[in-house]
Amino acid sequence: MQWYTGNVFYDTFLIVGFVYAALVLVSSFFGTAQYGGRFGGRGKGIKLGSKVGWIVMEFPGLLVFPLVFMAGRNALEPVPLFFLCVWMIHYANRALITPLLMRVQPGSQSSFALNVVIAGWITLSLHGYFNAAYISELSDQYTTNWFSDPRFISGLIIYLVGFSINIYSDTILRNLRSLKPTPNEPRYKVPYGGLFKWVSCPQYFGEILSFVGFAVMTWNLGAVFVLAMTAGNLIPRARYTHKWFHKNFENYPAERKAIIPFIL
Repeated sequence: MQWYTGNVFYDTFLIVGFVYAALVLVSSFFGTAQYGGRFGGRGKGIKLGSKVGWIVMEFPGLLVFPLVFMAGRNALEPVPLFFLCVWMIHYANRALITPLLMRVQPGSQSSFALNVVIAGWITLSLHGYFNAAYISELSDQYTTNWFSDPRFISGLIIYLVGFSINIYSDTILRNLRSLKPTPNEPRYKVPYGGLFKWVSCPQYFGEILSFVGFAVMTWNLGAVFVLAMTAGNLIPRARYTHKWFHKNFENYPAERKAIIPFIL
């Protein structure tokens, strides 16, 4: 089916990807994925620890994109190379920096279900393929003039704002625990500071905003697929997290929303 790039395989596979994203969104309203301390302890089966689980699950984000990208005819052009750098920095933070900086409490239960890791591999492989193939091979729009295009400029600004929110919010969460947590230390505390003033999950809001920016500055449907998958997973998860905080902390700030300030 040729409808977007003229490449039958890519265009057909992209449709399959959006169907998959819709299924993920629907399933998210029936329960959130089994990872993390609040939600990962449920159910049976093989589970990985927090650090190992994050790294293993996210690693395809660092692997697939550059492999597909470097095979493209435009791989050495300035604009595609810029997008490669943005992608690699973003996923280096997700796959390596964030998990390696985690402060895991001794004796914590392994919380990453193996099926979640496998689903992550599929999703991140699709992320990497759809974007790298379009940016470095299938599109001819990324000349150096793209650097002055309003879509690139506005998208980059949105991306940087979202990425900054994500990193700052993760830092606040990480600092809720001491550098070397003890078994007697409370595992969960109410976070304050930054956008935690208005929402329970600003780290998710920042991640979604980052991919809004990436979709705008690259102006391609592969990036829209990433945004759809991210929002379809994180918005319902933020609502579950918001309810969990209200249930477990009696004086939890009533003015906070789940993920979008003043709205949701």
